[in-house]
Amino acid sequence: MSAVEQQTISPPPTAEAPHLRTRAEELAALKDAVHAGPGTRATEAQHAKGKLTARERIELLFDDGTFTEVEAFRRHRATGFGLEDKKHWTDGVITGWGTVHGRTVFAYAHDFRIFGGALGEAHAEKIHKLMDLAESAGAPVVGLCDGAGARIQEGVTALAGYGGIFQRNVRNSGVIPQISVILGPCAGGAAYSPALTDFVFMVRGTSQMFITGPDVVQAVTGEVITQDELGGADAHATLSGVSGFAYDDEESCLEDVRFLLSFLPQNNRETPPSRPAEDPADRRTEALLDLVPADPNRAYDMRKVIEEVVDDGEFFEVHELWATNVVCALARLDGHVVGIVANQPASLAGVLDIHASEKAARFVQLCDSFNIPLVTLVDVPGFLPGVDQEHGGIIRHGAKLLYAYCNATVPRIQLIMRKAYGGAYIVMDSRSIGTDISLAWPSNEIAVMGAEGAANVIFRREIAAAEDPDARRTQLVKEYKSELMHPYYAAERGLVDDVIDPAETRSRLVGALAMLREKAVQLPARKHGNQPQ
Repeated sequence: MSAVEQQTISPPPTAEAPHLRTRAEELAALKDAVHAGPGTRATEAQHAKGKLTARERIELLFDDGTFTEVEAFRRHRATGFGLEDKKHWTDGVITGWGTVHGRTVFAYAHDFRIFGGALGEAHAEKIHKLMDLAESAGAPVVGLCDGAGARIQEGVTALAGYGGIFQRNVRNSGVIPQISVILGPCAGGAAYSPALTDFVFMVRGTSQMFITGPDVVQAVTGEVITQDELGGADAHATLSGVSGFAYDDEESCLEDVRFLLSFLPQNNRETPPSRPAEDPADRRTEALLDLVPADPNRAYDMRKVIEEVVDDGEFFEVHELWATNVVCALARLDGHVVGIVANQPASLAGVLDIHASEKAARFVQLCDSFNIPLVTLVDVPGFLPGVDQEHGGIIRHGAKLLYAYCNATVPRIQLIMRKAYGGAYIVMDSRSIGTDISLAWPSNEIAVMGAEGAANVIFRREIAAAEDPDARRTQLVKEYKSELMHPYYAAERGLVDDVIDPAETRSRLVGALAMLREKAVQLPARKHGNQPQ
């Protein structure tokens, strides 16, 4: 430890107190030592791992020169196991606030150079204080996580520190945005805080999250696996769904954290930030006429539809690599933030399965928490059939999406583009579960199931008895479509508000959202609902 680090803030026992200017000079030297951290060697070791230091990350996250640090002089009080000789300033976590795009954001950043970023009592108390300040100020919290878990030398007090963080994560859930950025190890109990937050970001090669590491896994199960394979960025972004984003470097990761914050309100009492739109609200979307095939069995990329409709073709997709048969994204329409949920025909034909239902339900709930209107683009053949899906709980997982939509009070608009079959049609924010406006293209097919399947069920005996079963089946399928699946069937019954020209999609969505901007809903008094497990 450097000589400056060993200093205390109390004055030396001299007969005459030093001049205030001297005190100020001492303070400046002390702050320089705090900012320098534990030394050049520790910083070089951090950089050698391909990681930035905590202060370098803070600089990338916040607008230049806006970060204000609190409790920089905090040090632990623990003794034993040599801790009394290792009292670093900050105690291994930097806490404070600044602005991102001009709006206040709070952040804490583990400093891996100090105790490996491990959490002790003082370290945890700093995070608790920061989270309490963010709650009081009504502003987002960003956690820059790079720590080795609980500080073993401090025992149960370190574990209790995690409990205080978890409690605040839950208390602030749906109140202020909470973002976790995993920039190093995050193991054991430490992994639960990110899991409780709204968004998780990770970086390939340096980020790992797991409850038990590879050594324990091998000892218990015999499976041999690396840290990255077990809990790296790609594992959590593509397989587990724990992380919504994966990046190749910290710079692009933190830039996207800033981008995400530009879509979110400060808290649940505010609306998301709007901005003047240069993209005309009444711009026609003629490209959609060629982009989306009329044949309901042909695939296309729903992202291109979203790009054509939203302001300047710009949107921010969440969980892009996980459950790819549904797309969840934040975008703007006429300068106002919207959340988009859309089936993706380019992946599994756009069916809903367990993971897609979970992904969409979580996103709908997030948007509703933070006053973000929902636009649902429907092109769904149903729920994915199969033993694995049924035994995996597709009923309860599909119910999560149903629950989320039914519970949402923000403006909700449904657009049925092509097929919308069975329970999946209902779940994708249909009029029957409370969408405010339901629109459809003239290519829409709303039915209990596809015409071929329906004909096989309804006319099974008639087809079997026909001289030419195939010809009779074709005729009956045609009749079923003309009677029950024509584009205006649902509109005739008030389940679709209007059938629109696809080229008018953007202008009609913008108009409906403007009409719903002051929507207010009174909910029954209750403590909270009991969501599907």
